[in-house]
Amino acid sequence: MDKWIQGIKLIGVGFYICACIIGGALAGVWLDSKFDTQPMLILIGLILGLVIAFWGVFQMLMPIIKEYNRKKEGK
Repeated sequence: MDKWIQGIKLIGVGFYICACIIGGALAGVWLDSKFDTQPMLILIGLILGLVIAFWGVFQMLMPIIKEYNRKKEGK
């Protein structure tokens, strides 16, 4: 059952990455349409979404990796 929980956590990480990247891109598109600065704000939104996604993934995966290493050392 423990593997199912870890699998669900990893699926959640995938959804988080998707939401950050798409959210940043959509925010950039919306702001570009508001301010008429075509490619600039979508690129900034995309880069910001990528940075937030990678930082969040790092924060989410560190406890999983630490738990795996603890279990591996215990065996």
